[in-house]
Amino acid sequence: MGRTRENKAEIIEGLKQDLSEAQLTFVVDYSGLSVAEITDLRNRLRPIGGSCKVTKNTLMQIAIDGDDNWQPMGEFLKGTSAFLLVGEEVGAAVKAYKEFQKATKKTELRGGVMEGKALTKQQVEALGDLPTKEQLYAQIAGAINGVATKIAIGVKEVPASLARGIKAISEKEDQAAA
Repeated sequence: MGRTRENKAEIIEGLKQDLSEAQLTFVVDYSGLSVAEITDLRNRLRPIGGSCKVTKNTLMQIAIDGDDNWQPMGEFLKGTSAFLLVGEEVGAAVKAYKEFQKATKKTELRGGVMEGKALTKQQVEALGDLPTKEQLYAQIAGAINGVATKIAIGVKEVPASLARGIKAISEKEDQAAA
């Protein structure tokens, strides 16, 4: 039993909504994956705000038509496609996918789209090397603490330097007076 036109329209609207909330979408060929494996992939993405949509390429094509941001995805719409939609945690989502792929060895990353640009498989994988938001915050905090420590040491050193300078001048004057 095929899907009715209303069901297809609902799916397309749902895809448009999901895309509007995504920063990156990448496309994988999922042929050979079991339902349990797709569920595993979804479970890996969910905690970092990502999702995995399995839908017909024709429905995704309709969803991206006229949307300049996602239009480049058209070149990846062939065969069996799963769409991984990612919010802010781009690097973490790509890492999660790479770990899944390493475990199953059944999917093939075709490419992705971010900020209106098509990304190659290598470019998407490189995003996995980006630090997570928490890692960035830790790096910034570490840098701020390092600067604050240097300032504190420098400020603490000023009176000691001043005291040594005064003592040296005093000793010089004592020697000159003697």
